[in-house]
Amino acid sequence: MENKSDNFFEKSYAVARLIPHGRVTSYGAIAKYLGAARSARMVGWAMNNSSTKDVPAHRVVNRKGVLTGKHHFDGTNLMQQLLESEGIVVIDNQIQDLETVFWDPSKEL
Repeated sequence: MENKSDNFFEKSYAVARLIPHGRVTSYGAIAKYLGAARSARMVGWAMNNSSTKDVPAHRVVNRKGVLTGKHHFDGTNLMQQLLESEGIVVIDNQIQDLETVFWDPSKEL
């Protein structure tokens, strides 16, 4: 029998895999798209557990564009380095021009 959270995690991964290169979304935007608007924290847990799932979790940030998940990446600044390699500007752990690079699955999918 499938665990309910496992299924939610897989759905979260499926959405995260669709985030285009050079764009970011938020935990809450994924949760809302999945019909679970109050489950942003659960999307965060899913991203924390995604290292073996080929998921671009570095493209998922909090609603203000802060790299809240960065301590779950190997190396001190790996999340920021991955974002910067995609052309995203990060200053003090916060994405600059969030409105420009934000990808909303509810509008884009």
